[in-house]
Amino acid sequence: MNDLLVVGTASLDVLHFGEKTVYTAGGAGMYTALAARRHSEQVTLFGPRPAPSEMPDELQPIAARLDWQGPITPLDQLPRLEIRQHGGGKATLVGASWGAETSFAPADLPEDVSNFYGVHIAALSSAQRQLDFLRACRARGAQRVSIGTYAKIAYGETATVRQLCRAADWCFMNENEAKGVFGDIDSAQAQLRPGQSMCITLAERGALLLAEGRQTLLPAPAAIEVDPTGAGDTFCGTFLALLAQGNTLSTCGTRAIQAASGMIGYVGPAGLLL
Repeated sequence: MNDLLVVGTASLDVLHFGEKTVYTAGGAGMYTALAARRHSEQVTLFGPRPAPSEMPDELQPIAARLDWQGPITPLDQLPRLEIRQHGGGKATLVGASWGAETSFAPADLPEDVSNFYGVHIAALSSAQRQLDFLRACRARGAQRVSIGTYAKIAYGETATVRQLCRAADWCFMNENEAKGVFGDIDSAQAQLRPGQSMCITLAERGALLLAEGRQTLLPAPAAIEVDPTGAGDTFCGTFLALLAQGNTLSTCGTRAIQAASGMIGYVGPAGLLL
């Protein structure tokens, strides 16, 4: 059985740090899959991808490490994000060109995904499309499904994100997103059904694991922040890969916090490529 299928995108990002600008790989799907790959031999990223002959330098290390599948797209149609970092875990999405991501659809999926331990639907520009992907994965035999989100859809498509959370087995979001979707942590926990769990990342304070009627705080180790982009997705990918190996939820969460704390000391996904 393959460990994990990540449905999501890789992007070409522009990151601003004060007066410094860096061009790097990005994308919620890419960060999640790459983090999972550090703990598993079998991780598939499914999303729009350039032809091998057009693979840009920033994405070549990603393509070399992942089983990257999905529709071939022209290089100029790859998603592109521009992010300004403010320090302290805060960032602003300055601009986004979603390109082929907006036409990426459940019909693109393999007919059978039952051979994966779990399927993760990474954050997309539309919560409704995430929900459509989740339903399609269930129809194609997915045994377990997890979801991620981000602030724009948490606040802009709140009702749909709540539907996503109800339909998934595991949910991943940060504290700001959880407040946007549920109002507070207790309300988030009240939404969970038996056997379902939710991880809410708290930046330098660690993460909160909601499961089995309990809230467990997982503290973060001391870390030097260079670039927090993808920290939540790194947490998610690490958590899911370790869960597929039979680890407990608390062990998965603790090691996922350690992984996320380590990767923010590098620019882009560099820490996940070591």
